[in-house]
Amino acid sequence: MESGTSSPEPLPSDPLEAFPQKSLEPADIAVLVLYFLFVLAVGLWSTVKTKRDTVKGYFLAGGDMVWWPVGASLFASNVGSGHFIGLAGSGAAMGISASAYELNGIFSVLMLAWIFLPIYIAGQVTTMPEYLRKRFGGSRIPTTLAVLYLLMYIFTKISVDMYAGAIFIQQSLHLDLYLAIVGLLAITAVYTITGGLAAVIYTDAVQTMIMLMGALALMGYSFDAVGGMEGLKEKYFLALASNRTENSSCGLPREDAFHIFRDPVTSDLPWPGILLGMSVPSLWYWCTDQVIVQRSLAAKNLSHAKGGSLMAAYLKLLPLFMMVFPGMISRVLFPDQVACADPEICRKVCSNPSGCSDIAYPKLVLEILPTGLRGLMMAVMVAALMSSLTSIFNSSSTIFTMDLWNITRPRATEKELMIVGRVFVLLLVLFSILWIPVVQASQGGQLFIYIQSVSSYLQPPVAIVFIMGCFWKRTNEKGAFWGLVLGLLLGFIRLVLDFIYLEPRCDQPDERPTVVKNVHYLYFSIILSTVTLVIVSTVSWFTAPPSKEMVSGLTWFTRHDPVVRKEQLPPLPLTLPQNGTPESSSTSIQLEIVQENMSQTHSCAVTPKRSKVVKAILWLCGMESKGKEEPMSKVEPVITFLEENPFVKTLLDINLIICISCAIFVWGYFA
Repeated sequence: MESGTSSPEPLPSDPLEAFPQKSLEPADIAVLVLYFLFVLAVGLWSTVKTKRDTVKGYFLAGGDMVWWPVGASLFASNVGSGHFIGLAGSGAAMGISASAYELNGIFSVLMLAWIFLPIYIAGQVTTMPEYLRKRFGGSRIPTTLAVLYLLMYIFTKISVDMYAGAIFIQQSLHLDLYLAIVGLLAITAVYTITGGLAAVIYTDAVQTMIMLMGALALMGYSFDAVGGMEGLKEKYFLALASNRTENSSCGLPREDAFHIFRDPVTSDLPWPGILLGMSVPSLWYWCTDQVIVQRSLAAKNLSHAKGGSLMAAYLKLLPLFMMVFPGMISRVLFPDQVACADPEICRKVCSNPSGCSDIAYPKLVLEILPTGLRGLMMAVMVAALMSSLTSIFNSSSTIFTMDLWNITRPRATEKELMIVGRVFVLLLVLFSILWIPVVQASQGGQLFIYIQSVSSYLQPPVAIVFIMGCFWKRTNEKGAFWGLVLGLLLGFIRLVLDFIYLEPRCDQPDERPTVVKNVHYLYFSIILSTVTLVIVSTVSWFTAPPSKEMVSGLTWFTRHDPVVRKEQLPPLPLTLPQNGTPESSSTSIQLEIVQENMSQTHSCAVTPKRSKVVKAILWLCGMESKGKEEPMSKVEPVITFLEENPFVKTLLDINLIICISCAIFVWGYFA
């Protein structure tokens, strides 16, 4: 199947057809099928191999993951199919500025392991809302946050990844969208529901390997087609659609396309916004988001968690080369489709009048790759979709089970929590299928603008509350609550304004209100962070300081303190020995209480006879009853987890300096 990349003059019907007569050959389909079998095999192997009949085993992979699956899983959870479509599309439309999000993430993922993780480990937390419950007390902050996290996962992450995956599946496989996505979700659900976090992390490691192989291969073919980096710099500015109106500025490549730092007033991504406004949502994502932190908490110890973060940070240097530059090359090779400027023509090319840059990556895959590699790239896209979806499913079920269900049923047995967690994943899968029509309806590339703006409007207040909780001992529940609520309210007002007053197309006058038109979303992120910071500080300062048990072991400065805990189970003496007892508040994860309940139910109840179907389902989920329960250690060995081998610690710190130096060099070179 010869690609028509060398011919600049396409057939008359071509500009109106994004993917003319391109579909997968039998060899491509064979590669795709082999990939599915391989992933399913790894998923089922890890499902059988891991201990998944306990809360810790299912939700934290037993806490014994080594560094490389953790690092690969961090990268795979972050880089979904939305990245391939969105970053390549941004590259085609605006140049390399969008890679600032990736390069910013390098510093944040390193801060997770070196700064935030020791605090979470010392506080013995499983979920992020649980950390806030221990740090501030009460249930209004953690419950607000648990609900907010679930809504953000469902309405931003799931929808964007499904949209991006849908573009690929429809254009290349010519399959019915429902059939394809139901099939995909069925495969992911099998190992996510049965195997828990361990299965998700091991399959993520496989997906990362496949993603890197395929994306680097496509990068090589792309640069070869355009004559290397010099060829790209020369040809990108000449990549104009032949059907463009001569006297219009629409569809012109940006003059600053090869710079990350851009004009602070008139550009699409102003440099002060990149340095300050982007950093707070980035900290939220990498240091306080359940999807990411859960992977690091699953590591064997702090050294393995640091190794995983380093691996993810090194891999984060690649998207600029693997996704953004290929998107720009796609514009050079297929200007009439990817760079279309006329709304009517764009509508015919990709059903989106505001532009067709989103097809940049799929166009490259289907046009310039040889048979076989095309199948591999399809596998890459499906891998990206599956790995990000499974991560969201698993983390959402953890938050729901531990932070919402466990509050309403504080005496729930371990078995009940296992069943609830799995049923919630099943409900999320069903919801994802029902969400497809919404995704199809909103296929006007606004989804990617939408996810970044949602991030900039809703994440800063959450990030500031975490940062203040971790680094200022005086921060109390009242300050954190009012900072969070008023910050979210302000962000929500701006979000609604953005949806009411949509950005006009290039050829239309901009009649939006000044606050929407002139305050860039990254500048708004800075304003929102500052307002939240002021509210949290002021209210905390003028109200009572938090009690000792809400600070010991829960901030950076007190992480080595002996844990002081006030038991919340009725009725106990008011004072406890100073060395304290382990946290077992009725609203925390309650591994110990759950274990006691479990053993009680086993000792005093005779197991009823079960049907073969029930037995099979319980075996599949690793929940078949055993003769005797393994006792769970009463206190997690926090100190041993935080201790590091001096040689390994030095090695990791040297690597940290090298990694940061590489990131600063890339920033400097392209800034």
